[in-house]
Amino acid sequence: MKQAPTTIIAIDWSGRVDTAGQRRHIVAAVWREGRVRVESGRTRDEIADWLIALAKKDPALVVGFDFCFSFPAWFLQEVGARDAPDFWRIVTERGEQWLSRESEDRRFWGKPHKRPAEFSGEQLHRMLRATDIDCKLIAHIPEEERALRVKGITPKSVFQIGGSGSVGTASLRGMPMLLRLREAGFHVWPFDVPVAGQPLVVEMYSRLNTGPVHKSNPAARAAYLKRKRAEDPAYAALSSHAISKAKAGEDAFDALISTMVMAAHRDSFYSIPKPRDPKYRLEGWTWAADAASAIQEGRKSGRSGSAGD
Repeated sequence: MKQAPTTIIAIDWSGRVDTAGQRRHIVAAVWREGRVRVESGRTRDEIADWLIALAKKDPALVVGFDFCFSFPAWFLQEVGARDAPDFWRIVTERGEQWLSRESEDRRFWGKPHKRPAEFSGEQLHRMLRATDIDCKLIAHIPEEERALRVKGITPKSVFQIGGSGSVGTASLRGMPMLLRLREAGFHVWPFDVPVAGQPLVVEMYSRLNTGPVHKSNPAARAAYLKRKRAEDPAYAALSSHAISKAKAGEDAFDALISTMVMAAHRDSFYSIPKPRDPKYRLEGWTWAADAASAIQEGRKSGRSGSAGD
């Protein structure tokens, strides 16, 4: 019988610099023995403190964060990082520099700076990691549907630090916390091998968990949750408080749905295989509900999921 984690936490992250913004936009949904609570009110530092304290009481803990755990391999090599955890140390020192509007490195783009030419046209893939590209394949969403019907599914570049859907700011302000969690004994997949009964952290992509839904629309969120409660006993058992939080805001919605997806697949966390792509030690990989099967399918077909495929 497989050993499964006893606690699952999905955290909708935020790169906000202000304390009030962090407390409002960082939302955690916690699953334990079928019961789920949704809560906010913590800063990034407080989230780390909280998780470390929880792991001491309940080490069979899995945490999912919706930010990128690394950058494209070529960038890590440029800054002299041996692997992603080594890169987190560099980010701790230089991350705020890269985020500054006065930064001379214009590869970090977004309002007020436009995407640079070196990330456009035939060079578009350079701003994405292999897993960012592979996310489109895992989602099994036809290209024409992504473009016309479910705008927003396509992964964003971690170099984008401003504008709609930007993930770079949250990622650069999240990586120092990953370093802290790892030093506190957490295993961070895929850089560390998951060990049954020990705390584990994975990168997730909330869009893969929710699927196509207009998340910023309260009516669409409510309709989605109503359908889920009618179809799935696990959703039907959710408290009115958890449902109300998810209806009220996109951050809580993402956290709740992600936790439910992770909990439904909790038996697989301690046996997630390493990604086949050889750059995973540098770039990381996004966990998905079918992550294990997708990686195994890649092995069978010979597909590596790399940007050059």
